[in-house]
Amino acid sequence: MKVDISGIARHRIGVDGEGVTTLVAFMLCPLRCKYCLNPQTLSMSNPSKSYTPEELYAELKIDSLYFLATGGGVTFGGGEPLLRAPFIAEFRRICGSEWKINLETSLNVSRDLLETAAPCVDSFIIDIKDMNPETYTSYTGGENSRVLENLEYLLHAGRAESCIVKVPLIPGYNTEAAVETSVASLKSMGFTKFDKLKYITEIHGKGKGNL
Repeated sequence: MKVDISGIARHRIGVDGEGVTTLVAFMLCPLRCKYCLNPQTLSMSNPSKSYTPEELYAELKIDSLYFLATGGGVTFGGGEPLLRAPFIAEFRRICGSEWKINLETSLNVSRDLLETAAPCVDSFIIDIKDMNPETYTSYTGGENSRVLENLEYLLHAGRAESCIVKVPLIPGYNTEAAVETSVASLKSMGFTKFDKLKYITEIHGKGKGNL
C-alpha cells in the first residue's frame, strides 16, 4: 500500500512525545478547523510524496540510534493519521517494537480505524478541541460524537495513561471557563493527562493554530 505524506521533520525533541522523534505528516483530514495548523494537508492538490511502509521505514531508520538512545521514535500526524491505520499497523510490523510510535489525532474517525491502530501505538496525543458539541461543530465543521465514542474505547481498553489530551483555548470559539469545563468532563471519564494551551490565531497574516 502507498499513502501520501505531506512532510517529514527529523530530530524533534520534547514536542511530539518522549526523546528524539521524527514527525510524519499524512495528507487528508475529516475536519476543517478554522485555525488549522497544517492546511497543506487538506487537499490532494497540494504537494506530497507517496510511500509504502517499507519505503518510509527505509527513510526513517537513519535515526534509529537516536530513537533507541532517547526512548523516542516516530510521531504520525497530519492531517488525520488514523485515516491511514492499516499503513501504521504495517509500519509497526516492519520497524518492530523498539521504536516508540506516537499518534497526534482528533479521534474523529470510525471505530474500526482506531481499533486497527491502537495496538501499534505507544502514546496518543489527542486534540479534543472542545467537549461542547456546538462549540466543536462551530470550530471544526464536524460533530464530536465519534470523538466521544473513541475516548470511551480507549478508556475501556485501559489506555488512559497513554493519552495526553490537548484542551485548547480557541479565541472567538471558547473561553477559559469552557476549557476548564472540558477538562473536568474528561477527568470524570477517567483521563488524567492534559495539555492546556492557547491557539495563536495570527501567523503570517492569517489564522493558524499554534501548539
